[in-house]
Amino acid sequence: MTVFFTSDTHFGDPRVLRIDKRPFKSIPEHDEALIAHWNATVSGGDEVWHLGDFALHMRPERIEDLLNRLNGRKHLITGNNDGPATLAAKGWESVQSYAELTLGDRAVVMCHYPFRTWKNMGRGWIDLHGHSHGRLKPQTRQYDVGVDAWNYRPVTLETILGTRRRRTAQPS
Repeated sequence: MTVFFTSDTHFGDPRVLRIDKRPFKSIPEHDEALIAHWNATVSGGDEVWHLGDFALHMRPERIEDLLNRLNGRKHLITGNNDGPATLAAKGWESVQSYAELTLGDRAVVMCHYPFRTWKNMGRGWIDLHGHSHGRLKPQTRQYDVGVDAWNYRPVTLETILGTRRRRTAQPS
């Protein structure tokens, strides 16, 4: 089992095409591309931590259908654009606003929002966040896991730690 992180998919939200200049002609094209990239990266036995802003402007049954189409066991760290239908959707293993996780010898804190300081920051803990769509200047041991920063797909901690270079999103 591999653990992945992602954020800010904004399924169903047309604002991301304009505000974030995502390279898709329509929201249906955007959503299908993100599903394809997710499923090409994540297998059924993997775990995905989605750090907020999963979907907006969707009926509850559409959100649940979307979750069923995405590979892996999914956890949601709530974001500012996650409404009641997203929070209540069947398909989440867990839903919370903050979580801590240890992967091997690495400890991470996860929240939708980037922290200025975080628990055990001085002891090497890592802060994973979304919300900023790849626009924040990187800070030591703080990483944006949003799709805008990682070519529209979930990413492993190993991959995140292997680079400090800001990713330029491409539709691939």
